[in-house]
Formats: sequence, structure tokens, C-alpha cells
Amino acid sequence: MGSGEPLDNYDALLCFIGLLTAEGGLHISQRNVTVSTCGIVPMMRRLADEELQITLALSLHAPSQEKRLSLMPIAKRYELSEVLDACSYYFEKTGRRVTFEYSLVSGVNDAPEDARALSELLGNRNCHINLIPVNPVAERGLRGPEHQKVLNFKEILEKSGKHVTIRREMGRDIDGACGQLRRRYLEK
Repeated sequence: MGSGEPLDNYDALLCFIGLLTAEGGLHISQRNVTVSTCGIVPMMRRLADEELQITLALSLHAPSQEKRLSLMPIAKRYELSEVLDACSYYFEKTGRRVTFEYSLVSGVNDAPEDARALSELLGNRNCHINLIPVNPVAERGLRGPEHQKVLNFKEILEKSGKHVTIRREMGRDIDGACGQLRRRYLEK
């Protein structure tokens, strides 16, 4: 995660998964490997057809197509309904629940109604939601919500029967957290 879109380099991704999981490689269980995507639908379906036992993580970040468009350019190419259909297909083919990555942005997608809409969007699918309070990046003007607001968002999801975690924050104090390292590089 965090080093580009893996499904844009599909053959290299499969080769890498092979190196990680093969007996002659690092021999890591496929169940301990996660591939994170922004939602390239045809490649998600192709990965499902491989019937690997890896976890697929989708960068969702919004409970509606409109909000997703404001946060993720890829939403112009693939409608939210198409992306969720591909997630369902992945689960059907592999039996592996999908993880939905949801970056919480203060004032954008962190309201209680967003949590309820997310719960409704995901319905009763077997999945996991990983809440990620966004790290502040000066040139974007985005910031994460207060901790209590994150906890309230999580509670709404859990009350609707969802499996939810909050990503542990690390590196923010040194501008070394997700989204911040790029800024440091550009400043040099």
C-alpha cells in the first residue's frame, strides 16, 4: 500500500505475490498479503479469477458516488456501483472478505450521516472497514477529524453490525505519515 496502484502493473504484482508466498520465496501465507486498489474494476475481476487467498482492500473513502468523485479522480472512470459489484465478485470467487479503506476528512466525509450512508451502502456484505483519519497535508488543506468524532463514526458502524478498526497513527509528528512524505520530497 502507498506505493502506487498495484493493479496498473498486474503482471509484476502477481510475480511479487509469488515471491512473497512461494515455498522457495519468503513463504508468507497468502492470507497475510493485502493488495490495495483505488478501484480499477476490470483488474479487480481479473485478480478475483486468480482465486488467490489474499485480501483485497478498496480505497472507498466516501459513501456515495458524488462524494467519491470529489475525493478520488478514479471515480470518473468507474461508478461506485461497478466497484462494489467487483468487490462482491472478489468475495464470491475467493471467499475472502474485502477490506474497505475509508479516510476520514474533517467536514467532508466524517459526519454521522456519512457513517449511516456507508453502513447502508455496504449492506450485509461480509467485509471489514478500516477507518483512517487523514493526515494534514498543507497544500491540500485537508485534515482529519477530532479523535472523538472518529470514535463516534466507528460506533455508528459497529451498531449496524460492521467490523471496524481505526488505523493506528504513526509519523505525523515528523511529517512522515501517509500523504506527508511526498510533500517533504517536493520541498527539497
